[in-house]
Amino acid sequence: MKKIFTAVAAVSLVFLGTVTQAQQDPQFTQNMFNRLYSNAGYAGTSDGICATALHRQQWVGFDGRPVSTIVNIDGTVKVLHGGLGLSILSDKLGAQYSGGVKLSYSYHLKLGGGILGIGVEGGILFNTLDGSQLNPIQSGDQNIITTNQGGVAPDLGFGVYYTSDKLYAGISANHLIGPTLEYAEGGNISEVTIARHYYAMAGYTWDVSANFALKPSVFVKTDAASAQFDLNLNVMWKNMVWAGASYRIDDAVAILAGVQLYGFRLGYSYDITTSGLNTYSNGSHEVMLGYCYKLRKPVVNQKYRNVRFL
Repeated sequence: MKKIFTAVAAVSLVFLGTVTQAQQDPQFTQNMFNRLYSNAGYAGTSDGICATALHRQQWVGFDGRPVSTIVNIDGTVKVLHGGLGLSILSDKLGAQYSGGVKLSYSYHLKLGGGILGIGVEGGILFNTLDGSQLNPIQSGDQNIITTNQGGVAPDLGFGVYYTSDKLYAGISANHLIGPTLEYAEGGNISEVTIARHYYAMAGYTWDVSANFALKPSVFVKTDAASAQFDLNLNVMWKNMVWAGASYRIDDAVAILAGVQLYGFRLGYSYDITTSGLNTYSNGSHEVMLGYCYKLRKPVVNQKYRNVRFL
């Protein structure tokens, strides 16, 4: 079964002539910590300088399984009346390696006790295919790539994001121009089209007591052909330690845990596959590491002495 999966993952990337295929962005279970990549409007809304990295090993037990890493950096820039962000993505699937780099700008407006970020993003996407790793059933076909080929294409996106002390919500659209990456070998041209992606997210913090808070959230991703729905619930203790669960419809149930202290944040999630792949997969592992430096100055207590009240 492992070999079958590897072959399917690789051969699905090989096309004849100008045939194209839409490709989806990788998924992350800890999506509540990956809001910048999904929504350019998020950039700088945390009122600080933040860096977050996520690494995901999906469907452990399969050869050629997806391995994804993303790094997000964003910060508030007062002179620009908003924030800037940088996202770097690396995604490996079988013989295919893809990723991209994009810059985001978000214009901030004060609204209803919170901040509304209106963001745009631009960058490049790349995709390479190592034909030497392919093992096609039909050997000797001149249309099948046998060397390492790759392509680069521009990328654009747009997002609107709102956040307050207790609530966040956003909608966005990425890969708006539907970029196409081409492979060329022996006079044959094959193409991979990156599908337009549409995102929606929302989350809320409910203080149950002085020490505990519930943090439900939802994350939706679609390329207009298929959709991913994630329902999440974390329990936070003293704003320091969290644990929770996530349910991805028709795909997986996940457990999450983490800790944050002195601006640092460390999280882990484990996906239990619920689809037909559960017979062959040992689940998916994901690690998150982040740090935030708040720009907001601490409140300084001031004393006032009046001669009437000594």
